[in-house]
Amino acid sequence: MDARVGMHYQAVGPSVRLCKSAMPDDEAALGPHANVPGNVYDKYNTKNPVARWMVRGFIDDFLELAALTGASDAFEIGCGEGELSLRLMRRGWNVRGVDLDGGIVRIANDASLAEGFGEPFSVENLYDLTRDRRASLVVCCEVLEHLPEPERALHVLAVLTRPWLLLSVPREPLWRILNMVRGKYVSRCGNTPGHIQHWNRVEFLELVSRHFEIVQTRHPFPWTMVLCRLKQTEPASAH
Repeated sequence: MDARVGMHYQAVGPSVRLCKSAMPDDEAALGPHANVPGNVYDKYNTKNPVARWMVRGFIDDFLELAALTGASDAFEIGCGEGELSLRLMRRGWNVRGVDLDGGIVRIANDASLAEGFGEPFSVENLYDLTRDRRASLVVCCEVLEHLPEPERALHVLAVLTRPWLLLSVPREPLWRILNMVRGKYVSRCGNTPGHIQHWNRVEFLELVSRHFEIVQTRHPFPWTMVLCRLKQTEPASAH
């Protein structure tokens, strides 16, 4: 789960806009397919007690939903520094993961090696993934809000998912409001750098339900988290 994953897109998602534009002009000028780095805030090691409480709630819900699947292998897209994957590995899971950022992948592999888990992470783009990366549980947390084509991404995820998928995104407009309250990204109207899609809870569930059967929904503050199962109507193969 790394905020730098993703590509830039000019469109702002369907949920309520806090301002006329959530992106400064210099980012909008980059065009619809330019990579844009996100924020680099280390949420897992912050000393802020409120932030620690929020991240703890996120992790607790993530681990509970993962355990509900009964799976033992997982594939994480947008693995970041490997924080979520490593938590599964410590519980005996076989986990692989990918991210766009080579530097971040090196950090994740170093952390994995330090705990004796090898180097399970590699640099790849979600849109290029094929069915050879299938897993019993696919994890894609804090990624979709960075992607220019979330519907296309969900189609790829349907190819990889056999049969479980665990997703999370920031809950809007709450996410941007909280940023504004703490004085962050004020010139962006509270929009975290790299966030180009914005969904409230209902919008996100509607999007996901077009592709997957939603089994459970959690709301760790301030995220929406969903455990889904593959619909039988989704394609069994691609590429």
